[in-house]
Amino acid sequence: MKLRSVTFLLPALLYCAAPAGAQKFDYRLLATSKTSTMEKEMNQAADAGFAFGGVMGGESGMGGKEVIVIMVKNTDTPAGNKKYALLATSRTATLQKELQQAGDEGFEYCGQTVFESTFGGREVAVILERSADTKAKRIEYKLLATTRTSTMEKELRQAGDAGFKFLGVVVGKTAFGGKEVISILQKVEK
Repeated sequence: MKLRSVTFLLPALLYCAAPAGAQKFDYRLLATSKTSTMEKEMNQAADAGFAFGGVMGGESGMGGKEVIVIMVKNTDTPAGNKKYALLATSRTATLQKELQQAGDEGFEYCGQTVFESTFGGREVAVILERSADTKAKRIEYKLLATTRTSTMEKELRQAGDAGFKFLGVVVGKTAFGGKEVISILQKVEK
């Protein structure tokens, strides 16, 4: 009876064992209800060799409103010297202006989400990354915002014809209480 158990268990153990020389990763989960705190924590993690992995905003497991960012470190390969910026606002004109300022400094898009603060605000949050080791290239950002999906498709096509690459989309709440489909696009200048 014992031999049969080992025979069935052995393939499972071999499947679960990491192959020799396999990459290993370390993760850091950052969660906060304040955008300024998140940017600070992301830059501290970057100083420790972590790089942006993903972002999600909304209700966390305990029912609180938080932005959650996963930072990743490949233990075999250092992430490099990265700097992060987190932009968050409920005004699309402000976000377009801040995105372009960051693009002028060479910050590249990583991800976006809707950030719900504890006081009921809903802001579109965009995470950007810049490598300090490489020469910064200027990035032109375009933010499209509309309440109608058919209008968004038309605007996306026009932006695509002008050389803009789609990066991400969210539904955000405007400063006046309405909802908008918000798309972010970029064009890298050579």
